[in-house]
Amino acid sequence: MDVTGLSLTTITLFLPMVGLAILLFMNGETQKANLKWVAFATSVVTFVASVLMWINFDPGSAGLQMVQRNTWAEVSLGDSVINVSYFVGVDGISMLLVLLTTFIMPISILGSFGSHIFEERGREKLYYIFLMLLEWSMLGVFVVHDLIIFYVFWEVTLVPMYFLIGIWGSEERIYAAVKFFLYTMAGSILMLIAILYVGNRSGTFSTYSAGGDVGVIERVHNWEGEGTYWDAVGPEGEQEGFLLNSVESWLFLGFLVAFAIKVPIFPFHSWLPDAHVQAPTAGSVILAGVLLKMGTYGIVRFNLNLFPEATVAWAPTIAFLGVVGIIYGAWVSYAQDNVKKLVAYSSVSHLGFVVVGIFALNAQGLQGATLQMVNHGISTGGLFLIVGMLYERWHTKEMADYGGVWKMMPLFGAISLVISLSSMGLPGLNGFIGEFTILLGSLGSEYLGFAFTLFATLGVIMAAVYLLKMFQHVFMGELKRPLSSEEGYKLTWSEKAAFIPIIIMIFWMGIQPIVFFNMLDVSVDSIVALFVR
Repeated sequence: MDVTGLSLTTITLFLPMVGLAILLFMNGETQKANLKWVAFATSVVTFVASVLMWINFDPGSAGLQMVQRNTWAEVSLGDSVINVSYFVGVDGISMLLVLLTTFIMPISILGSFGSHIFEERGREKLYYIFLMLLEWSMLGVFVVHDLIIFYVFWEVTLVPMYFLIGIWGSEERIYAAVKFFLYTMAGSILMLIAILYVGNRSGTFSTYSAGGDVGVIERVHNWEGEGTYWDAVGPEGEQEGFLLNSVESWLFLGFLVAFAIKVPIFPFHSWLPDAHVQAPTAGSVILAGVLLKMGTYGIVRFNLNLFPEATVAWAPTIAFLGVVGIIYGAWVSYAQDNVKKLVAYSSVSHLGFVVVGIFALNAQGLQGATLQMVNHGISTGGLFLIVGMLYERWHTKEMADYGGVWKMMPLFGAISLVISLSSMGLPGLNGFIGEFTILLGSLGSEYLGFAFTLFATLGVIMAAVYLLKMFQHVFMGELKRPLSSEEGYKLTWSEKAAFIPIIIMIFWMGIQPIVFFNMLDVSVDSIVALFVR
């Protein structure tokens, strides 16, 4: 697996930085009209490169594909030297999330065309530079397999999102940006400590075997034979089994807290509604579409792979928090009068399903969870796009100020209905298959069971309630606040173009999910094998 040539993964990863470099050398005033086109063209080319990765990806092959590995730095620890490597590649799980990232970015940029935020805040060039930096760092999280480089990309994502919220956000943008940054940074520190411990103990930061070196995953699993290191041993030498206060458990929690905040898992969720409500449209779409998935991806990639015994021990507890998040997020969504905050809390509920699927620790649950990461990114990203377009016209987020929108904007109303039905999990649309597979996995899990499935199912019903409430208040009835110009009721070409790929994916993933399940089979099986008793 030690590959030093330029891989397709590397090309895809660094294409956003090419766009960023072009933007840096453009004059923000004289070339103002071209800034958005450079950013959009870069994101489209990056998406095309990711599709080429998908075409070249072999779903029947185990292990990483399209790998590149080069030593980046050497760290001396006592008598040993640990290499920190630029180590990239994809398996089925990361391939799907790379596609999701490159799919969401052009849509987010299209959603920024014609936005009033530049009239009020200016700095359009800087805005698109931050979007390019954000895409690069998010892609890095999904393709890097060295713990230190992963941590670098993980932290870099905070910077552009902080400024996107803090500069181009709404009235309380500074508060939301600082809260977002501090919450996620606090969790990341715990993960860094765990990374340093694991790397020092393993003698490598590479998660997988490469270039003749044994990776972190293989070495951590070998630690289980070292007596008291992982497990408690009684006075007569008998095995007492796994303890929640063992070293493995503490390391597991070090990684988990960072990922739980990012998801966010209840009760680490309080930063999310503020960030969503205050962020500009593109920021909300990217936050819901991709950034939150970094947390669930991290749990799958690191917690499950590195610490299988701790995963089993903590699975019921974390799955319980996932179920609480499903019900709590849905309940609070229903209580909202602010349409953007309603969609924000719905993310807490929908991602609770992903958490339950992951900790079912079987193939159905894990496949459903991964597919639901993508489904949520498309559906909820679409909902935030809808809210952003409404706000651009009516300049309010209060549901009470809307009404009768469908009568004046029939095409927009029809599109919004499809996306809303997708988010609530209507059969035939993408949201259904992910949630159904998760519930199937939790019901058949030897670590969870019927009670988890029963209460999680309540979230499906509650989602229909709060989403239909939102649709009724905004789109049905009589128009409460007519626009000053009839032109305002027409969707622009860029708004139509942003919706087209979302609608296509909603129906494609709902009708032909086997295409995406096939991509996941081998990668999921290799993880589930760790939990077969």
